[in-house]
Amino acid sequence: MEFLECVKGRRSVRKYKADPVTGALLEKVVAAATLAPSWKNSQTTRYIVVRDGPLMEDITENGMSGFEWNQNILRGAPAVILVTTIANRAGFEKDGSFSTSKGAHWESFDAGIATQTLCLAAYNEGLATVILGIFDEKKITERISIPEGQKLSALVAIGFPDETPDMPKRKEVKDLLTIL
Repeated sequence: MEFLECVKGRRSVRKYKADPVTGALLEKVVAAATLAPSWKNSQTTRYIVVRDGPLMEDITENGMSGFEWNQNILRGAPAVILVTTIANRAGFEKDGSFSTSKGAHWESFDAGIATQTLCLAAYNEGLATVILGIFDEKKITERISIPEGQKLSALVAIGFPDETPDMPKRKEVKDLLTIL
């Protein structure tokens, strides 16, 4: 698939077929996500895939902060990827001080780059994704064995699409770009 075709075609999909996503396909998608750039090549983003039905249900019912829209998405998804980051590395020097005035913000920035790369790779493989940002981090962390020292950044529902959303209206380049 050509790059612009991939970028233009990838949409946030909220309805999935019941078909399971294989481990081999998930590995292929994560392998592509590992190519995303990161702060000083720190590569702090990690991925935990949940496909287990009872665990998916537990996350959906107890970890989505009562946000029904996201609960409904997860109820229909065959898997969810928990995107985590190793804390206190991206944006930090070896002595623990911040490298820039952005502080720990770089953890989220790196996780965002890696997550977008993951979503584009999934689309390239015929899968669909939607990034979910409203969830109860504490409750999900209690239910999933997130390794110590990692923080939950986002949830990504993933599966084979059962809808083809249109691209929302985009702003014009002239309204977004300033060249000095």
